[in-house]
Formats: sequence, C-alpha cells, structure tokens
Amino acid sequence: MACARRVLRVAVRTSFRPIARRDARVLIVGSMPGERSLAAGQYYAHPANAFWPIVAAYCGVAPDASYVQRARAVRAHGIALWDVLHSCERAGSLDAAIVRRSSQPNDFVTFLRQHPRITAVLCNGATAHDLFVRRVVPQLADRTLRIERLPSTSPAHASLRPDAKRRRWHAALAEVVPRDVSAAR
Repeated sequence: MACARRVLRVAVRTSFRPIARRDARVLIVGSMPGERSLAAGQYYAHPANAFWPIVAAYCGVAPDASYVQRARAVRAHGIALWDVLHSCERAGSLDAAIVRRSSQPNDFVTFLRQHPRITAVLCNGATAHDLFVRRVVPQLADRTLRIERLPSTSPAHASLRPDAKRRRWHAALAEVVPRDVSAAR
C-alpha cells in the first residue's frame, strides 16, 4: 500500500494591511497569515485559532461576531493588528516553513510614526517575537517599546491549555489598554 504524500508548494505570501486607529496604544503582531487567513482575507481566520476567542472576549464582543464587528471592537480598544512580515516564501501555513532569507518585514518605522501612542508590542508566539526583535527593533533606535512574547494562538501550538493562554493574553492586554471602551477613548 503506497502512502499518499502531500506536496506543499513554496510560494510568495504577502500579508494584510494593518487594522489600526491612529490612537492605538498596543500593537499585536503575528508572523505571516496562514493559508486560511490569506484565502479569507482576514486575520486569524482558521476556526481552530484561539486569537479571536481570546481577544474578542477581552474586547467584549462574541468571537463569532462578524469580522467587521471584531475588527471594530479591537480598534475601539486601542489595539492594532499587523504581521511582522510583509512578504516571504512559505509552503503551507506553519511558521517553521517560512524561508527566512526571503522574508521582508513591514514598514514599522512609518507605522509607529503614524501611531505615536503605541507603547507596547505583543508578539503572537515565538516566531513573531524572534522576527520582530531581529528584523524590526534594529530599525527603531529612537523608539522605546515594551515587547512581550505571548503564547501562540495557532492550533499548531497546543502546549498550553486554552484558559491558560487566555489568562496570559488578557493580563498582557490589561497592562496597556483598558477593557472598557469608554475608557479607551
């Protein structure tokens, strides 16, 4: 009996524009959207990704609310979303498959100049943190930011129980943005 082998094609992936208001106070960065997210044109579109259940709950919106409603709630709470990489070569969705030499970071110098109230960057997992520290921080010599690595919300990283991930994310968010929308304005 022959084993079927799935061959993944290495292709150039390009990330989305950021979700952000000018008065954002914290930036959450991932590495690069996965295949489901790219196909849907939405951040964290994989149904098993814990990002929206965690962050939407923090913002007081249902995780199954429309993408527009979730994005609106995130912005209203002073949270910005973006990915470290603008583009890269990658087969499939896993961060481990990113061809590092092909990776091009987004323009954080301009982004942070346009969003001067951002004081913290929360990295969604180890790869986002590593890429941000290695590829972006050296360009930000004049900007002081709190940079924190949080547990990945990806379904590929299930080393922490969902409630433990949620507690860590909510604690990090609470340090930089209030839960109450009226206090965020």
